[in-house]
Amino acid sequence: MAVGETAAALRAEARETNERRLLVLADETDDGREPADALDAAGTDDDATDRGLAAAADALDAAGVERAETTLVGHRDGLRCERVEPRDTGDLLGTTREAVVYDARDECRPNALGRITGAVDGGGLLVLVTPALDDWPARRDRFDDGMAVPPFDVGDVSGRFRARLVRTLRAHRGVGIVALDGVEDGEGDAGVTVVDDGLTHPAPRLPAPDPVVPDERAFPREAYAACLTTDQVEALGAFETLFDAGSAVVCEADRGRGKTSAAGLAAGSLAVEGRDVLVTAPSFRGVRDLYARASELFDALGVAFERPETTRLDLPTGGTIRYAKPPAAADELDDCDALLVDEAAALPVRLLERYLDADAVAFTTTVHGYEGAGRGFDVRFRDVLADTDRDVTDVRLDEPIRYAAGDPVEVWAFRALLLDARPPVEPLVADADPETCTYDALDGDALAADETLLREAFGLLVAAHYRTEPDDLARLLDAPNLDARALRRDGHVVAVALLAREGGLDEETRDAMYTGERVKGNMLPDVLTSQLRDPDAADPVGTRVVRIATHHAARSRGLGSALLDGVRAEFGCRDWLGVGYGATPALLSFWARNGFSTVHLSTTRNDASGEYSALMLDPLSDAGGALADRHESWFADRIAGVLADALDDCDPDVARAALAACDATPAPDLSDDAWRVVAGSAYGSAMYSVDPEPFRRLAVCALVRDDAPGLLSDADAVEGDPETERERRERLLVRKLLQCHSWDAVADELGYHSAGQAMRAFGDALKPLCEAWGGEAAAAERARHRGE
Repeated sequence: MAVGETAAALRAEARETNERRLLVLADETDDGREPADALDAAGTDDDATDRGLAAAADALDAAGVERAETTLVGHRDGLRCERVEPRDTGDLLGTTREAVVYDARDECRPNALGRITGAVDGGGLLVLVTPALDDWPARRDRFDDGMAVPPFDVGDVSGRFRARLVRTLRAHRGVGIVALDGVEDGEGDAGVTVVDDGLTHPAPRLPAPDPVVPDERAFPREAYAACLTTDQVEALGAFETLFDAGSAVVCEADRGRGKTSAAGLAAGSLAVEGRDVLVTAPSFRGVRDLYARASELFDALGVAFERPETTRLDLPTGGTIRYAKPPAAADELDDCDALLVDEAAALPVRLLERYLDADAVAFTTTVHGYEGAGRGFDVRFRDVLADTDRDVTDVRLDEPIRYAAGDPVEVWAFRALLLDARPPVEPLVADADPETCTYDALDGDALAADETLLREAFGLLVAAHYRTEPDDLARLLDAPNLDARALRRDGHVVAVALLAREGGLDEETRDAMYTGERVKGNMLPDVLTSQLRDPDAADPVGTRVVRIATHHAARSRGLGSALLDGVRAEFGCRDWLGVGYGATPALLSFWARNGFSTVHLSTTRNDASGEYSALMLDPLSDAGGALADRHESWFADRIAGVLADALDDCDPDVARAALAACDATPAPDLSDDAWRVVAGSAYGSAMYSVDPEPFRRLAVCALVRDDAPGLLSDADAVEGDPETERERRERLLVRKLLQCHSWDAVADELGYHSAGQAMRAFGDALKPLCEAWGGEAAAAERARHRGE
């Protein structure tokens, strides 16, 4: 059969070269029905009932691939092997298969495509079952349904991503394409057209030299003997520096180069010497290979170990390997001897900075990865690391382990999913500023038609965020609710913003949202409606800034603000601009400078970033103004109670910045009795604990209102910089009054010599507030204590 012959030839060439090959089976008989409907029409779920899967079965059999070594990805059964839903392909991370069949007729999910590509071993086959390639871009599937967010429907979703995908399949070497038209002649050959056999006819390769175990080493010989490449040997040698406090290792590689395995051998070697090794990664499944390599090393060394839980290994030497989620790991640094951070590029820079408090730390990161390898690690965190006194060792792994260098399937995946997208090179934008840049709309057609423009824009979005995925590429090209806008210098993208239309929902949808139904693609209205109980929040139409990025070579020149000015001018016909993000003081300050006001701080931390999220609004119309006014006011009214409860561990600088960015004007509105307690605490011996509530309201007013007096009076004599002392006093109000921490804890954190000194600073901070807002009651209390 033509399918079998093509598959067998591809597999033979793949095995000969230790590369992979891709076979596309374009099922022209598939009519786009849901899988259950298609099976009902056939009357059975045997292999032969489905033309595409039957051809895939023939391909596997002819290529000599056992079903036990095959994974089927898709919504239909039919190959009698392991089947994984497209959403669950993360389970294939760290695994290798001889073949993966992706039935993409019902759902072409870009993330799934990237994950399964990495799971195919050298000499293996990736089989892609698709509709007719010419028809595929016009078809709508389950992934498209997810982009059809209210008020849009699936008919508004475009097919630009799949059109681009088809072009790459037809253009790249190592990709065989077979069209199945379903017309049989009894011999099985009719109805099958080999469009491209996919054979590359490669020249013979010289074998790579075997890695050499170094004579001088701190880790066991068995660890080095387990390395498969010279790159891995060098990486393992770099990890030896983790025996020394103050060391840091940065290990970079593309996927499939064995960096996690090298980290596992290092972790095992450290644990054998009695070290406590803390491992963190975006998910535990990503470091299963690390644990497997460490366990194999223990076996090779004859060292018994216990596994009291899945994420922990205990050795009789006292050494330990244990896993913690990224935010939790930052709180466990005092208890470990070395920290290993896997897939560091998928974590936010602020969290990576916290890891530098570990005695010794190693960062392993994917240079180009579908897991969401943001360039923040390269662009921003390396500068932070360079400014420390750490002894940094850099190592890079280039030689693939699971397949040969130059593997055509890897080359295709990088191109199709833009895994190597980068902003323009620095010289092209080095002199860019708001005056020399033009504001441009990057619509889907323009991006799809201009590969350079697409790579530059998507590359900047990758740089902006710690987790940008192939799914985001499809959304950029196809989602009807998204717009991209950019500042360009001589045609090159210098700054880019990804924008989402939100709100403008009908009454029925708003009611469903209010009662807890999740409405896709409307993040800000959803939170304001379902969590903050505003039934009208989803009525006004707004534009949410999903991401914004400026080229690292042109930062601090006002380009981000200029881009927001252009967005505000263009979308001024809508009711509001909004944004939601992991809150840091710098980001809160940036958005506040650009006219955005805080309306909410989330009460749970983001699992990946470890930050609390801030929601901010910038009203553009009367309706938007009314929405912002009521949520700003309510934020100021309720934030004291929230900081005392769910946000009692929020960074006080985040709390200060969030309050300062709120445009509300809360009034103290204290009774004379309350003012006497407050002023008595400021000028005399009264205790705030008698009635804390007036103090808390006063603190919120002091931190929110633009016209609030400073917390330093003219009579205050402070050591050092007055501005620094003012900030310390603001933190004092947050930690003690709003977050209710103990005096001892506050004094220790803020650098006061004792709790008594912190109390005196607290009283001094209240004096300007009493004088500005306390009226006659506070004045009388002050006079009594001063003997006036």
